[in-house]
Amino acid sequence: MIFIFMEEKKLLERITFNPEIFGGKPIIRGKRLAVEHVLGMLAAGDTAEIILKGYDWIEPEDIQACLVYAHKIVAHERIDLPMSL
Repeated sequence: MIFIFMEEKKLLERITFNPEIFGGKPIIRGKRLAVEHVLGMLAAGDTAEIILKGYDWIEPEDIQACLVYAHKIVAHERIDLPMSL
C-alpha cells in the first residue's frame, strides 16, 4: 500500500463535517466522498491504488486519515458479545 505516515492529528484534519453534505457524515477535505465509502471500498478488497485511480483528487494521506478516524471511533466502542464455551 502507498501510505506516507503523518502525525495522527494532522491526518484527522483531513476529515471534515458539513451538514450540507451527506447529512453531516465525516467526509474527506470537504468534498463529496464519505469516510464510510472509502472504508467500504477497502473492506471490499479495493487497494489504495485502486481508490487513488478512481478519484483523481484523493491523496494517499486521505486514505490513511480514514483508517485513523475509524480506529479512533472503534477504539472507544464496546459491544457485548456472547462468550464462547
